Amino acid sequence: MATRFIKGAGRSRHFWLLIAAVSIIPALLSAFTSYLNSRFAGRGSADWRGVILSGLLWLFFGAFTPLIYVLARRFPLRREGIVRAVMVHLGGALTMCLGWVSAGMMLSLLLNRRPPDMPVLRYYLSLLLTSLTLCLFLYFAVLGGIYALTYYREAREREAQQTRLAAQLAEARLSALRMQLNPHFLFNSLNAITVLVRDRNTRDASRMLELLGGVLRQVLQSEKRQEVTLDEELQFIEKYLAIEQVRFSDRLQVRWSINPDARDALVPAFILQPLVENAVRHGISKRSEAGLIEIKGQELEGDLVLSVQDNGAGYSAESGRGVGLANTRARLETLFGEAGRLDVLNAEGGGTIATLRFPLRRRPRA
Repeated sequence: MATRFIKGAGRSRHFWLLIAAVSIIPALLSAFTSYLNSRFAGRGSADWRGVILSGLLWLFFGAFTPLIYVLARRFPLRREGIVRAVMVHLGGALTMCLGWVSAGMMLSLLLNRRPPDMPVLRYYLSLLLTSLTLCLFLYFAVLGGIYALTYYREAREREAQQTRLAAQLAEARLSALRMQLNPHFLFNSLNAITVLVRDRNTRDASRMLELLGGVLRQVLQSEKRQEVTLDEELQFIEKYLAIEQVRFSDRLQVRWSINPDARDALVPAFILQPLVENAVRHGISKRSEAGLIEIKGQELEGDLVLSVQDNGAGYSAESGRGVGLANTRARLETLFGEAGRLDVLNAEGGGTIATLRFPLRRRPRA
């Protein structure tokens, strides 16, 4: 992420204004100091060649500053590659020193500032040795400034992202409540329990109450986690579908096809519920005969792929305008960027298939 932010900083106008200030301000100060020294050193007039040389040397330094930015972007300081990064930056500092001294040497020759009794090579080596310490200090000072600005902006965006995720998680819980616990759903669930009690089917009535309580408990649980394991998400979906199966009796069949290796993968909380709810509402409830919902989960090329398919009437624009799908897409974009997506299509042979795909991550083991 640091590399991405450094890259983003390079596109920022403020970043390049800072780079210009790094060279222009010292150039003006150095030129002014050189002017004062020559003006009041008893010479009677300013040494304009010395003033120009002092100012341009710092402008040349500014011209080499993008080298520090490029190396900072390609070799960020990370624990796993710290030795390589330090060696690269040392090489970069020496390269910048050679370039800066060479440019200063050429400028000195053009302005006739080289001592007449000193050979060119000796003069160059003298400049190189006297400038080496200053070059190293300036290189790593600018490098530290770039990293400080980068990590500061990264921390600010991380805070903003956490705020957005918390808000979207709360919205997902509210959406789950609206879709699962609306009056129609509660009425049908309680009515089914009432029928079971009247028929003295206490065993099924108790089971129904346990399932309804489990759904309520998981939606309203106090622990606010943005991600859960796929196994936890599927347990919630099983309770939800078990209640729907009581409502629809033998009209609702559920088929599970979950790869065991994918059950410990991390998924956004309540990510499957809107898809299953849509399958029940827009697929199964509109059929007079038995309906089937198939839920699949597998790992594919480093991604976790989840799908919910029904054999109902098929996907339509009206069914895709609900809060659940919009919220799901927004959460995927916030969590995974372009790497996460939701596709809702008409399935072959009839019905709808909704597919989630995002990078596979697992909970670290203690």
